[in-house]
Amino acid sequence: MKLDCLVVGAGFAGSVVAERLAVSGRRVHIIDRRSHVGGNAYDEVDGHGILIHRYGPHIFHTNAKRIVEYLSAFTEWKFYEHRVLASVAGNLYPMPINRTTINKLYGMALDEGQVREFFEKVREKRDSIRTSEDVVLNSVGRDLYEKFFLNYTKKQWGLDPSQLSAGVAARVPARSNDDDRYFQDDYQFMPAAGYTRMFLAMLSHPNISVELGMDFQTIRDRDDWRHLIFTGPIDGYFCFEFGKLPYRSLKFEHEHVPSRERFQSVGTINYPNDHSYTRITEFKHLTGQHASGTSIVREYPTDTGEPYYPIPRPENEALYKRYSELASREQNVTFVGRLAQYRYYNMDQVVATALKAADQILAGT
Repeated sequence: MKLDCLVVGAGFAGSVVAERLAVSGRRVHIIDRRSHVGGNAYDEVDGHGILIHRYGPHIFHTNAKRIVEYLSAFTEWKFYEHRVLASVAGNLYPMPINRTTINKLYGMALDEGQVREFFEKVREKRDSIRTSEDVVLNSVGRDLYEKFFLNYTKKQWGLDPSQLSAGVAARVPARSNDDDRYFQDDYQFMPAAGYTRMFLAMLSHPNISVELGMDFQTIRDRDDWRHLIFTGPIDGYFCFEFGKLPYRSLKFEHEHVPSRERFQSVGTINYPNDHSYTRITEFKHLTGQHASGTSIVREYPTDTGEPYYPIPRPENEALYKRYSELASREQNVTFVGRLAQYRYYNMDQVVATALKAADQILAGT
């Protein structure tokens, strides 16, 4: 007897679609080649009792009330506003750049209006904004660009900002006030018991079965389902017919620091100009845990490994469109999520696209 739906990938995209279809009466089987659910948002208690994120920090933030309401069926929340500092020449400055950053960096005492005037004075106006370099220079000028953005971007992406689409830098604005929150969304929370517990609750519906350690490629020729929901790399689904889509990956170096309540003053410190890693995150800031020791993670960008970040360049978008055209011809297959749609989605955006995909499947469109 055929399943109604096979879902490939138990991260946000696959889990949300599976849950919505199951609630609507569909029998759903979800597989993942990893040994756990939750995708890159998976968290676990380390050997020292600290809840950590194995694949780097995941901070939930959104302006969409409906996304919060949907996820609230599977978790309670802990209020958390993420703060980031950048280490430049041995000093720490708020990031995104704000009034405090400007005054501390240049030894000034500007008010908000004067900071706006300062940005206007130093910015290098660009009539056409095509690259990340254009975005930053047009906003805050060359000195701030070189101190905070240039080398960080080179480490993170392996490319100069002039080689990256404008959208990369647009995610990090500059502010004229003292707001030092990394995000300004209306809703900023962490799942109170962690992401993994949230995913397990999401997938607990009796119409859902879960199989871990299962690679789709080993079963793709079977005909045991009526509809396939694919959340993996779209180029991999088509056996890299047009070549591989470029991704940037990360290597994570986890460390426990014993007998120390705090390792750093905020959740994340960026290192744009020093070290081969881009940032250090301390998990106790995120989770609110109390313990005598603390656990941190350093992130090292790399070209090899798990695909994390689609590289936003026009030629990569053109290659994706070729795969997207193939995908549009597939019968009874839905492609959804970061890897399947070659988009850098925040978690709330993945949930939104997954909810839409589920509605379309149920509507038969």
